[in-house]
Amino acid sequence: MGLTALLVAAARAIETHRPDSLAQDPYAEHFVRAAAACADWPVRIQQVVEGDGDPLWGRFARYFGLRTRVLDDFVLGSVGAGARQVVLLGAGLDTRAFRLDWASPGCVVFEVDRAGVLEFKHRVLADLAACPKAKRVPVPVDLRSDWVSALTAGGFDEAAPSVWLAEGLLFYLPGPAETYLVDTVDRLSVAGSALAFEAKLEKDLMEYRDSAIYVATRERIGIDLLDLFAKGPRPDSAGGLAAKGWSTSTHTPFDFTRRHGRGPLPEPNDALEGNRWVFAHKRRP
Repeated sequence: MGLTALLVAAARAIETHRPDSLAQDPYAEHFVRAAAACADWPVRIQQVVEGDGDPLWGRFARYFGLRTRVLDDFVLGSVGAGARQVVLLGAGLDTRAFRLDWASPGCVVFEVDRAGVLEFKHRVLADLAACPKAKRVPVPVDLRSDWVSALTAGGFDEAAPSVWLAEGLLFYLPGPAETYLVDTVDRLSVAGSALAFEAKLEKDLMEYRDSAIYVATRERIGIDLLDLFAKGPRPDSAGGLAAKGWSTSTHTPFDFTRRHGRGPLPEPNDALEGNRWVFAHKRRP
């Protein structure tokens, strides 16, 4: 079970229990408690000595909470506009199939990730007797393998509008792998489909190695994010989609902090400075 997925789950648990919560995930803390490696991690901001002043469980966790809310809104908006399939690429411990109120009773949520991740999630949710609010289809496959065949075998309909999420995924992939994934999403998407993904713009990731967020994740919970991120030039995936007929918009997380009135704001030597959230819609003829 990847520690990064559990880090995001802990952040969602903390966000859930905030009095000014932006997103609710009642299952998140159960994932954290079910994994021995992080059984002592906080799941409420009251358990954090420095509170929101803590760079890891305060600021970084609030970032993940904000991202969850923004992508929740994107998915529900896309389904409301006609998408009938949701594909979570690198789904991790995502529980949108269980916690969102779906406008369409016929919506299908495909969760694409490694078998071990999906098995862990299934075990925890089964113990909670959790019931999905949409049809949920786990697709156990490594994204480095033939995930398209696995997705199709799971019932994905290439003729139906879809909404795709690559949440916190692409900057772990080498540039060519990102291009392949985005091109494949384009090929599998009909008009009316939508895609959201997260990108990083830094030319030199190591410039931020001593930022408070990276130091805290590295020294306190043993996750060296900069060691996990792919090095080398990043493709202009938003530009590539625009050239293929998608409408795209690119935002900083801070744009949504200001919109919602809470979340991280820029600071010196900021690990979040280069993060961008990209939203794309495949135009209708």
